[in-house]
Amino acid sequence: MTTRFAEPMSRLIEELRKLPGIGTKSAQRLAFHVLRSSDEDARALAHAIEQLKRHLRLCSICNNITDVDPCNYCANPARNQRLICVLEEPTNIATIERTRNYHGVYHVLHGTLSPVNGVGPEQLRIANLLTRAGNLAEVDEIILATSPTTEGEATANYIAHELHRVNPALPVSRIATGVPAGSDIEYADEVTISRAMEHRRTL
Repeated sequence: MTTRFAEPMSRLIEELRKLPGIGTKSAQRLAFHVLRSSDEDARALAHAIEQLKRHLRLCSICNNITDVDPCNYCANPARNQRLICVLEEPTNIATIERTRNYHGVYHVLHGTLSPVNGVGPEQLRIANLLTRAGNLAEVDEIILATSPTTEGEATANYIAHELHRVNPALPVSRIATGVPAGSDIEYADEVTISRAMEHRRTL
């Protein structure tokens, strides 16, 4: 028997179910948590969502999510503006920043090529990357840091081809992949081992 909730509760549950990784049960728990929260906490949540939609935008240079344009990375004179790291999503920036070894700027694609899901080059933020790469005097290297998945590899290969078409002299690199540091080689799959062997280095 299907549980029936009051219309406002059903509406909130349905909206929460649209969030990634949130199923019906999780949406119900979140909705009831909001219901039990104080009016002040509920208003704060609603206000935070409203402000998010009202004030955040895409950086006109790198497509990162920002409240200022250009974003803090593109506007920072301490960063190497001639070194561009291409990522799939804005959340990937935090992963690169945690290494503390990269001091260049970014370019966010907002996805990967996926013909099955109807995502082609036109749906990704590739055009302004090609514009940035068009002048070799302004770019020393472009690092393609898409994930080592089928879609990520296809996206990297497509972008590399387009970059060389626009600027044949532009250095384009791909991040290395292989066995993660601290892991046991015994449990690595064939693809991971193959990549590790392919990208081996001299000691």
